[in-house]
Amino acid sequence: MPHNKLKKEEISMLRAEIEMLMNERQNLLRITGAAAVFVANLDSSVLPDEACNSASILSDTLNHLPEETLREALEKASAEFKVGD
Repeated sequence: MPHNKLKKEEISMLRAEIEMLMNERQNLLRITGAAAVFVANLDSSVLPDEACNSASILSDTLNHLPEETLREALEKASAEFKVGD
């Protein structure tokens, strides 16, 4: 296979991989945003202890995200769901 054709195929494969990763990132941002909204709206006083522990773990995980990532995730969630209703 000529060198030029091989490079074009490699570039095409890399583009496809990047597109797949970008789509996956968008999905993960939507999930993260939905999880953040969910945790923010929980009332821990009415949850069973096991659910409170799980919510606490989720909350801690969300709090460790970079601020920009969390902001983008919340923007995604607010675009898809009516946040605050």
